[in-house]
Amino acid sequence: MSQKAALRRELLAARRLLTQDDVGRTAAVLSASAQNLPELTTARTVAAYVSVGREPGTHALLDALRARGVRVLLPVLMEDNDLDWALFEGAEHLVPAGRGLLEPDGERLGPRAVLEADAVLLPGLAVDARGMRLGRGGGSYDRVLARLSSAGAHPALVVLLYDDEVVARVPEEPHDHPVDAVVTPAGARRFSARAS
Repeated sequence: MSQKAALRRELLAARRLLTQDDVGRTAAVLSASAQNLPELTTARTVAAYVSVGREPGTHALLDALRARGVRVLLPVLMEDNDLDWALFEGAEHLVPAGRGLLEPDGERLGPRAVLEADAVLLPGLAVDARGMRLGRGGGSYDRVLARLSSAGAHPALVVLLYDDEVVARVPEEPHDHPVDAVVTPAGARRFSARAS
């Protein structure tokens, strides 16, 4: 088993121990902290995601961003694991999709719509002191980050995590991209510079 796979297994096992109350309380704290993050307070368009299961909750944050007039893009998983995007128009417009995900039911804007984002909220399992993020291993966000990079787009990259998911070191591969900030219940942390 690779180092990434072993770390993913360990982190997912820890998340399975969380109760729904734990997840709900954490979501409220994360939403409040993330809303005050300068990268999000100044953003006009934010690409985000809908949390499911025991992921750090994004629902309250999505509602707050939308209420503030921010244009929120949500991913739509395509057959090849790449991501299309659609506008978030409220929880009543989210529909069940494959892999237990929730997706917006509106018009598809295309994979390049993410290039309009001032900030991108990325799902993750861990981040380290260098800002290197460990995702779930599906590769969807690797494609998004590569698309941003190849287009010369530099939105703020932010990941929401539980406190114990900020780790000493995340195994990395050449295609991995660091994030600019992490928000946990303990607060926000910025990384001085993106790794090269």
